[in-house]
Formats: sequence, structure tokens, C-alpha cells
Amino acid sequence: MKNGIARFEFYLSKVETLLLQASKENNPALWLYSNDGRTPFFMLEALSRLYTSLHNKKKFTALKEHFKLLEDGMGAIDYYDSYAKLFLAHPSVPVHIREYMQGQAREKIQRLNDILINNEWLGKSPFRIQKIRKKLQEADWLQPKEEAKEVKRFYEKEIEKLKIFVQQTGERFTEMEAQVHEFRRDLRWLSIYPQALQGMIQLTNSGLKEKNTEKYLVDAIVHSKYNVMPDAGSNDWFVMLDKNYFYALSWMISETGKLKDEGLQFFAIAEALQQTEGMSHDDGINKSLEISGVEKDAIEKILTHASSITSAFIKEENLDKLIYGVAQIKNAKS
Repeated sequence: MKNGIARFEFYLSKVETLLLQASKENNPALWLYSNDGRTPFFMLEALSRLYTSLHNKKKFTALKEHFKLLEDGMGAIDYYDSYAKLFLAHPSVPVHIREYMQGQAREKIQRLNDILINNEWLGKSPFRIQKIRKKLQEADWLQPKEEAKEVKRFYEKEIEKLKIFVQQTGERFTEMEAQVHEFRRDLRWLSIYPQALQGMIQLTNSGLKEKNTEKYLVDAIVHSKYNVMPDAGSNDWFVMLDKNYFYALSWMISETGKLKDEGLQFFAIAEALQQTEGMSHDDGINKSLEISGVEKDAIEKILTHASSITSAFIKEENLDKLIYGVAQIKNAKS
């Protein structure tokens, strides 16, 4: 089995095991969500997203949409469930807002159950898994050396897209969802692919450690379990990323994630107010800030901070220096 299809099979097997158990439950969607079913689907989405740019675009685009539909479904549950729990701990948040979040979480669970049934993910031998495996067998898998080169090119293209995105904002974010969240989401993919690719991407110490990037190399990032690459396994061709710049990337993902979460909670409350009290979007935002006990310019401050760290990160060329190159290491072991 070639490395490419083996990577998919690694996560498909995990998904299959989860689905077999979920099929026995009264509420399969809730069981999947509660048992981290989102992670393997996220990895399969990442692989499909990457391979769409490598070969068999139509085939992998279709696979990506199947995986994304379930991953998004669990993401939607997580969004409302997380805020329902968060607001439960804050007496200042009105009861009807908490109830709205709980109700939305239940609705998203039911929607995911519908997807699982209608798209034939459930059962002793899920039809959807069978069909996916057949599609993967038909793909034109590349040889390891060429595949590594193509993954490197893919990274270069994704990095260029990120830089253009920031440039188009004028290095000044004005929207939480469409800009801060979108930038962070696209940035995060660069750290997800190494996990999804099961050892093809490794870190190397090139010796590059410029003074203005040392601020990113904090203990929480350097020693994070999420920044440990998977074992090299059967790979002997690798895309090498510079360790220090990968840590800088991880820091940015973490910091923009905190800002995104802080900002989106105001929009979550505003949504609840719009739906339960018929408020306008602007009135809902203003009321959400009041309920949260923060100043009226809280969102603007978050946007300003996100803009500042993003602009510095891009100008320091941290992304440009992330890719070290392609290397062959026979009988490699990490």
C-alpha cells in the first residue's frame, strides 16, 4: 500500500470503529461528539484538502465535502454546547440566552444524526466507508519523492495565499468572523497537515533564530504535545519545516485563537438576542457587551490587537522561513 492511501486508511479505520459504536447508541451524533469523533474527520478533511491540490482534484474534492460535512456538524455542536456551558457559569447572562444555546446544540445534534443516516455512515458495514475506500483505490498516487515535492509546493502556495489575505485587509482587521477567524483557520491548517500526513513532515533545526522571533518560543509552545511530529514510520522522503518558525506559527495560532474565542462570545450572545428578542445586529452586539460587563470598545480592542500581532508576524517573514526543504532519509525513525 502506497503511503498516500495508507494515511487515509489510518484515519478511516478510526472513523469506522467510532461509527460502529455510534450505530449502537440511541443518539449516534451525540455519542460521536462526546467521544472526539471530530478529530479523525478533521484529519481526513485535511488530507483531502491537501490531495485536491496534488492529483485527482475532482475525486478528492468530493471526499473533502463528505468529511467536512460531518466535521462541520460536530463543530456546530461544539460551538453552541461550549457557549451554553460557559454562560451557565456566568449569572449575568440571562436564562433565555443560555436556553437558546442549549436549544441550538440539540438542533445541531439532530441535524448531524440526519446526515449520518441519510449519507449512510451508520451500520455494521457503513456504505459510505466502503465507497470512500473504493474511490481511494482508484486514485493516481504519487511516488514518495514526487509527493514530498508536491506537498512542499502546496505549502508555498498556501503561505502565499495567507500573505495576500493579510495584505488585502490593509493589515487592519475590521471583522471578527470573516477576517480574524478566517485567517486563524487557514493558518491552523499548516499545523494540521503534519499530523494528518503521518510522519511525512518533520521538524529540523536550521539554526535560524532571529532576535525578533524569540518572543514566540515560550515554554507552553516549545513543549506542547501538539508540536511533536508523528513518527517517521515508513516514510523516507520528507518535507522539512524549520523548528523555530513552526513554533512561531503555533504561537500565532494559539494567540489568534484566544482573541477569536473572546470576540465571538459577544456575537454568540448577540445572535441569541436577535433570535429571542428580535433585536437588530448592532443592538444585539451593544447589549452583549453590556451583559458581559466589558467596555463598548472591547471588540475594537480585540481587532486592533489581532491586527498588530498578525502584521508583525507577516513582516518578520516567519511564514517565508517555515519551509526548510525536501530531504530523503532512508530508514528514518523519529
